[in-house]
Amino acid sequence: MASARESQLASAVLMIRPARFQSNPQTAESNRFQGKTSALPAEQHAAALAQFAALAKALERAGIRVVAFDDTPEPHTPDAIFPNNWVSFHADGTVVLYPMEAGNRRTERRRDIIESLADDHGFTVRNVIDLSHHEQEGHFLEGTGSMVLDRVNRIAYACLSSRTHLDALGEFAQRLDYEPLTFDAVDQDGAAIYHTNVLMNVGEKVAVICDEAIPRQAQRQAVLQSLAGSGHEVIRLTFAQLHGFAGNMLELRSATGRRVTAMSEQARRSLDDEQLERLAANGDMVSPAIDTIECSAGGSVRCMLAEIHLPKSDDKTDNRARK
Repeated sequence: MASARESQLASAVLMIRPARFQSNPQTAESNRFQGKTSALPAEQHAAALAQFAALAKALERAGIRVVAFDDTPEPHTPDAIFPNNWVSFHADGTVVLYPMEAGNRRTERRRDIIESLADDHGFTVRNVIDLSHHEQEGHFLEGTGSMVLDRVNRIAYACLSSRTHLDALGEFAQRLDYEPLTFDAVDQDGAAIYHTNVLMNVGEKVAVICDEAIPRQAQRQAVLQSLAGSGHEVIRLTFAQLHGFAGNMLELRSATGRRVTAMSEQARRSLDDEQLERLAANGDMVSPAIDTIECSAGGSVRCMLAEIHLPKSDDKTDNRARK
């Protein structure tokens, strides 16, 4: 069970530089945001590499530590650029590995990356909780895509879908001391939204959410009341803004202590002046263009970032992942 008090905001993120990026046919059925490109795979990959570098550079300029690893060419993992789906890091030194729906995403889980964070990058890993056994039962929970975590108040917001199941969510909640708040969510055409982080983000003081995507009134009110009750200023998004990936933003903390909200250029363009003013009052913003990644793979900035909440350590003897 995670016991160390966590900040909501991380100052370091894990990013995976793609080796063979392209739209993933195994995830297309559940992700209506992807596959909106006519570019050839080689063109998708070249553009994704440049956009990956632009995001990493923008974050570093804003004072965020970026720990980048290269994806491996084999086995082919077209969505490796989205590490937050297979791993999450917690302030007590816990690392969680998650069950993935698509078979070609399961090999994204890499123990060598976890070991390197401890051995080479100064983080402490005390425990690894592997939830991937749920794949054997056809139950999935794709990390902080499936869940939006309020780490301070120990609430796991989760819209249920083919990629987010109660059994796996329940084990996560029990082992890391979270209270799940589940709901259904659909796009403007009534199709299920595949990941919770497409429609909402919880920051330190500000939360954004496309609440009209939650069709059941009781569920919608429960989520909005939870956000308000935990002291968050709520910025409500429209369906058009959801489809512009405005819900897929992430709040971080710079080395100087400032809040930094990371989103894509498309997401920022979708927001109106009042929403932008409220976000600007909350802290700095970075918004590089990653349109190929968004159109091809159906994920945006938040999906590309796995926040590293692990404690820092100079004691290498403590940096050994244990089951």
